[in-house]
Amino acid sequence: MYSTLMVYLDPFADNTHLLQITANLAARFNASVLGVSASRLVGVDYDVGGIPGGVVDVGHGELVEAMEATRQAALAILQQPGRHIECAWRSILHAGPLEGPVIRETRSADLVIASANYRGSLTRGTPYLNIGDLVMQSGRPVLLIPPATVELKARNVLVGWNDTRESRRVVADALPWLQTADRVLVVRIAGKKDSEQAGEGVADVVVWLKRHHVSAEGMTVPEQGRNAPQLEAVAGTEGVDLIVAGAYGHSRFREWALGGVTRNLLLYGDLCALVSH
Repeated sequence: MYSTLMVYLDPFADNTHLLQITANLAARFNASVLGVSASRLVGVDYDVGGIPGGVVDVGHGELVEAMEATRQAALAILQQPGRHIECAWRSILHAGPLEGPVIRETRSADLVIASANYRGSLTRGTPYLNIGDLVMQSGRPVLLIPPATVELKARNVLVGWNDTRESRRVVADALPWLQTADRVLVVRIAGKKDSEQAGEGVADVVVWLKRHHVSAEGMTVPEQGRNAPQLEAVAGTEGVDLIVAGAYGHSRFREWALGGVTRNLLLYGDLCALVSH
């Protein structure tokens, strides 16, 4: 079970959808919430009479105000009358990349919640948090929420299985979701020569899930081109509202160059996704 949820909030974005889902999940799992917001300080060199004077942080006051406004907005949603959610807060102003200090905060969480389609999802060297690095380095499952999503029931869940370490990890991480779902579908996309072995693997996963009180069914789909659109097509046909998938089963460079399931879920997915690496 998830006892602490960490939600990452961009101080310059509308986080309402993330906070609404976080509040509902806190009630569902009887969990506390750790809100984390971060911004990168931008410095400029200055001198006086040709003598180097040092570095001045640009817009420090504006950043502090934005972080405080984010905190207040979060508490207004998480601590509405009638809700009894234990909340903690971390505001991070950092001169370097944000990934290090934000990822350190995940040590206190069982589940991390972040926005998909986020401007810093995969891009390094920007003032924003790289969500790809958060997924890779946190050691925690990360729930990705598309911007238009304000509710997550997770009653019809698809597990994207490809028999990798990442798949095994995410299925274990997802058990609190799977045990409360109405339907769990384990899907493997496989080439023709691998179909028999793939079917056996899916059947083993279904049996393992049943031993953990999850009523699951399996499906093997013939491979036809890229896996990401095929998985999304199955999700649409089956009425899925949450995708569970291992993250970066291939190298991140290959995902970036050729596209992949993780990249699609981070940047283009319309469904909530739980991913682990």
